[in-house]
Amino acid sequence: MQKVFGTYGEYYDIFYSDKDYEQECDFVENIFEVYSPKPVRNILDVGCGTGGHSILLARRGYKVTGIDASPVMIKKARGKALKLGIDLNFHRLDIRNFDLKTKYDACVSMFAVIDYLTETHDVLKALKNIKQHLKPNSFFVFDFWNGLAVLHVLPSVRVKVVEADGKRVIRTVHPEMDALNHICKSHYHVLVTQNDTIIDEFKETHEVRYFFPQEMVHYLDDAGFELLKFCPFLNLDGKVDENEWNITAIARARR
Repeated sequence: MQKVFGTYGEYYDIFYSDKDYEQECDFVENIFEVYSPKPVRNILDVGCGTGGHSILLARRGYKVTGIDASPVMIKKARGKALKLGIDLNFHRLDIRNFDLKTKYDACVSMFAVIDYLTETHDVLKALKNIKQHLKPNSFFVFDFWNGLAVLHVLPSVRVKVVEADGKRVIRTVHPEMDALNHICKSHYHVLVTQNDTIIDEFKETHEVRYFFPQEMVHYLDDAGFELLKFCPFLNLDGKVDENEWNITAIARARR
């Protein structure tokens, strides 16, 4: 499994300062209300990043445990929770082989975490491990890049400029496609300035895998899950097609 979110992780919250975590947590809660026959009380957040979803869900009354492989991200998540006075457990762990010795009512894995597992055996290890941490008939909610859309729309060069904390951060990403292996390498070049002076500059490559819907059905089934629904990200009633880049999967752990 690749190591990512090194220096990039230091600027993660700046890059995604416009991300609507409240709306995404509303979406998750809506899924629980529609599909869960019993109340969801404790949640496992796999690939929790800097704690954006975990902290909000904890504020809404859930008991949340977050795990992430990046030391930078976990450090930031712990710091944010401490500053806000929120009781949360964050662990630096690999989603393929962690063991928390706890069963959860639900697991969420938001913002294409599964895409960072580029080898099929790693995908299956992670899914099976997540399933082992869920109570029977509990739910796993996650999103992933839709291969239908990736090949239809195709990734493009993108530039994002964000100003925060007196800094101006310019992020450019150049995609490199490997369609045979369902891989997209995102080559990031980040420039940070303050008072018109460059204070940081780095490059980092994130290699992600995109999945086709029926492929994901197969992997979920092998791991002991029943797929309940595919829908566009943040649109529970929407239809998945070749124009929807992000798919949300709602799966139930079989007994």
